[in-house]
Amino acid sequence: MSELIKKARKFATSEHQRIGHVRKYTKQPYQTHLHEVAKLVSTVTDDEEVIAAAWLHDTVEDTPATLGDIEKSFGRSVADLVEELTDISKPSDGNRAARKEIDRQHLATASSRAKTIKLADLIHNCTDIVKNDKKFAITYMSEMYALLNILVGGDSNLLKQAEQLLIKSSEDLGVDPRIQRHIEPVKNALMNLPGFSDINFKNKYLQLFTARDIAESLLSFDSNTKNNIAEKAFKYHKQSVASIRINGSVQGYVKQIGLKGKVCGDSMRHFTVDQVIRGTASLSDVIHVLTRHDFCFVSIFSEVTGVITRNEINKPQVRMWLFGLVTMIETAITQLIEKVYPDGTWTQVMTSGRLEKTRKIWEERKKRDVHCNFIDCLQFSDKAGILITDKKSVEQIGFESGKQAKRIIKELESLRNHLAHSQDIVSHDWAQIARLVNRLSDV
Repeated sequence: MSELIKKARKFATSEHQRIGHVRKYTKQPYQTHLHEVAKLVSTVTDDEEVIAAAWLHDTVEDTPATLGDIEKSFGRSVADLVEELTDISKPSDGNRAARKEIDRQHLATASSRAKTIKLADLIHNCTDIVKNDKKFAITYMSEMYALLNILVGGDSNLLKQAEQLLIKSSEDLGVDPRIQRHIEPVKNALMNLPGFSDINFKNKYLQLFTARDIAESLLSFDSNTKNNIAEKAFKYHKQSVASIRINGSVQGYVKQIGLKGKVCGDSMRHFTVDQVIRGTASLSDVIHVLTRHDFCFVSIFSEVTGVITRNEINKPQVRMWLFGLVTMIETAITQLIEKVYPDGTWTQVMTSGRLEKTRKIWEERKKRDVHCNFIDCLQFSDKAGILITDKKSVEQIGFESGKQAKRIIKELESLRNHLAHSQDIVSHDWAQIARLVNRLSDV
């Protein structure tokens, strides 16, 4: 095993472990999937960059790492492969079917090396899903069938293996993968609450703040601007990226740390299709872009004039918006507990120690003439403890298990506390922020 592949294995394993990422059905560490994909790829090629990218193929989509992080650690070629394998659709692009079509068209333009990795990914995922979730497997196989039609440029042996697996799985389940299947929306307790069930409320909240509200002005250089002049401008304005103009029109961008040659045009990079959003785009779209890229570029009147980095997520507007989301989720959980355990019967499933602590908080608030119900004095994590005692409630709110519900609510509690105490939420809670926004978008 080459040093590059060892480094990729270590990096991917560390990033997925950092967020406690496990496989959905087996609950095994997520790197078991990455290992299987890399092993399949290594049976058809000894290209170390392709095998390294196989280890890294889900890192940008699922962990706080960006394509910029991949490039810094593994070089442009490996980063390009990971970018080709990373979905580009945004929450605002529509339902699952619409987003999958956008991602499919993106993959259609990928290199043969990237398509080879995707074939290995499909083979392992299909095997896992068919074995453990026959209902979803019907939808997955129709999506897999559509993907195989545009993965012809990948390795022929893996393509044949994927096609045979699809045929066998379809026969075993008695379905025709050529027929597009409709996936039922995930049940979510938020949908049953006043406001969340109102599509107008949802849309208004999503658009409460937009990209242009938090974007920073983007430096701009002509392509023939000398690098030493650009370097001085970067330092003076304390920025790390600038747009590049060719004949007066913005055509790409340059990073301060990536300057090479004599003039800025020598280091120009082109904007990727998923890296530029309109100024009116929602914060959901902004966060979605920043899960993949170091820079989210903002266009006003079809011209890229602004830039957003993860640093801007710490701005007051975003913090207010996120705090509102967490509060609404906590309210949803509280109402669900009161519905499942009416007349305060939820106290019967709490430990005496936690119940006594809650009672002390309640008594203290009453002394201060603060009106609240007993249940309002519960800690977020205590609510999770009550919730997981009722299996139907866990399923209704969209969690796979009580353990998952407890972990995610603990993460949300951490995010809320960091928001309330003006702490850096990007360093501490980026993975939770990304999951929270995606969850809202799916409601």
